[in-house]
Amino acid sequence: MAISIPWGWCVQMSESWPPEQVSLTPGKRVLFLTKDLDLIRKQLYDGLDLKMSDLSVDDLLDDINTDVMTPAWVCFDHDPAVIAENAYAGLLYKGERVFGPLALKEGGFEVIVSGHRKGTGSSRETASQCERWSGIRTVIAASFAPIHERNNINLGQLMGDYEMLVRLQDGESIPLAEFTSKYDPVTRLILENGGIFQFAKKMESGQITLPESSTDERPMTMVEKMIANKLLGQNGSARFVKPHDAVLAAVDGGYSHEYTTAQVHTFLGQEYGADYQLPNPAKFAVFEDHLLYATGVPRYGPFVEKIQTLRDMQVLFQRHTGVRDYSAVDGVSPGICHQVAREEFIDVGDFIQATDSHTCMGGASNALTYGVGATEYANLVYNQFAFVNVPESIRFEFIGTLDPGCTAKDIILHILWKHAKHSDTLDRSMEFGGPGLASLSMDERATLCNMATECSAKTGICEPDELTVSWLLKRRSNLTADDIRAAFVLPDEDAHYDGGVHTIDLTEIRPMVAHPGDPDQGVPSDPTNGAYISDLGEVKIDIAYAGSCTAGKDDDFAYYAMVTQAALDANLTVAEGVECYIQFGSKAVKDLSAQMGWTALFERAGVKLIDPGCGACIGAGPGISDDAEQVTVSAINRNFQGRSGPGRLYLASPLTVMASAFTGRITAWHPSLFN
Repeated sequence: MAISIPWGWCVQMSESWPPEQVSLTPGKRVLFLTKDLDLIRKQLYDGLDLKMSDLSVDDLLDDINTDVMTPAWVCFDHDPAVIAENAYAGLLYKGERVFGPLALKEGGFEVIVSGHRKGTGSSRETASQCERWSGIRTVIAASFAPIHERNNINLGQLMGDYEMLVRLQDGESIPLAEFTSKYDPVTRLILENGGIFQFAKKMESGQITLPESSTDERPMTMVEKMIANKLLGQNGSARFVKPHDAVLAAVDGGYSHEYTTAQVHTFLGQEYGADYQLPNPAKFAVFEDHLLYATGVPRYGPFVEKIQTLRDMQVLFQRHTGVRDYSAVDGVSPGICHQVAREEFIDVGDFIQATDSHTCMGGASNALTYGVGATEYANLVYNQFAFVNVPESIRFEFIGTLDPGCTAKDIILHILWKHAKHSDTLDRSMEFGGPGLASLSMDERATLCNMATECSAKTGICEPDELTVSWLLKRRSNLTADDIRAAFVLPDEDAHYDGGVHTIDLTEIRPMVAHPGDPDQGVPSDPTNGAYISDLGEVKIDIAYAGSCTAGKDDDFAYYAMVTQAALDANLTVAEGVECYIQFGSKAVKDLSAQMGWTALFERAGVKLIDPGCGACIGAGPGISDDAEQVTVSAINRNFQGRSGPGRLYLASPLTVMASAFTGRITAWHPSLFN
């Protein structure tokens, strides 16, 4: 396997940045990402220059997701300079790219401006890299999604507000401290030293001394307790943290997948030499799950060699470091990383970080888990600790039980619609508890935590109970029930929640979808676009897609089987003109399906089954749409425009997806549906 590793292509990150005084460079430009996409084109191609003083916040584009900044196919390149050539390739107007190749890179821009919640969606660091390697050094937005903001910090990208931009455009020079003062002391040091690698090296050499963190005894939330339990230098003594404390915490493990491992390997070689070694590789893993089916997608045909390079580089990394290997065997993956990780090695109280935004799925097991970018992961896998800014928390207290037509997916769609849309969950830990939580299985809790990312939250965590114990006991031969209970992390009764405590009566949850939005009219395709199915009217479908990490678990398959059995009993098969796909989340789920007779049931009904792995969810496998007129109802977690093909995608529960497959239109499930 002969692969040339470009150990030096990150060298430009080590230039002298940032300066003590920040000003606009003569001849450089400011790019405004406006809701009027034609204005963006005029800036890119006609030389139009705008000023913040002539615009309002409402003019700026909100909810720019990382798929827009770097669509999946752009991520097949692992060299940031090449990635930058297709920056914002996913921003479309009437099906056409707003940003052509090299448009951002050759536009002479050094500042980029947008609206609220910049960088939602996937944790892919390539979104920050595409701006950084296009010459952008300052990013202005009303707010940032937490993982994206952290990726900017790790790359040394300054982030400011609109008032600062007005001053810069008026010719003012702004002290660096104004850009960094809003952050905790550790983050401030990372930014002021040009990024996380430079910071880590200076800390190791003694050039940086971390400020002391000393929070007095106080009631704590679950996330606060978990971080306090992992503080470095604790020496067995009780420690306390509060929101916005900047600390170093020991990680219990992590993982990467073939989309990101190549960058991790290259970054480590560039920063620490080609012979670098990891101090504790057994704590970490690699997964081959994201691109297994990509080469079967026609639009990815031109990228076959790049995809193979990513796979090959992951193999090199695994062999070089000795981390645990979850590679595909004979083309079949052990499963999607988040699902397999919770099945096999995420335990109560663990602190796990990985290069994927849905790492937070592990929070169902009462663990602290969240996604990071390739740079941050490379640093933590090498140094064995993470820099943590303790997040604020928001609590959701469940009471009652769900209607038979609803699942946890309907709960999280409700939260997205009613809370995340208004930024209540932004950068916070979403903690789930209350007496109603006991009515939700471990798999259903995993759905809630998985989609905390769609809420732009830091993570999601569920309170543990006896269901937690029984679920883990079936999967951990080395643990006893007492071991698991002893590790429980529960919030203190009088803990403070900055986002408030919100009671959700599960009896009032109704079957929902997140509709596709209308990006051409400035309404982003987004999971927060909630709607009750009863209010939709008739929406005919072409594709029903079930599975993915969000909906490829044991209980999800039980839902699919229940609806399918009811349809077969009514002499129904998948509706004419509808393609129905179900993808297993892991090999364990696939084996269970076969053992229970579900697999044969699905095949009798005309369902197409897909082996474990990612697929249509990231536009890289069977089940994607192939034209803009197609309508998909899907159990995945995101409905970003173009992510699963050019068609319109509605997010829904596993029950709704399967019911719709048999009726040919978006349909809420109820037990008498086919009677």
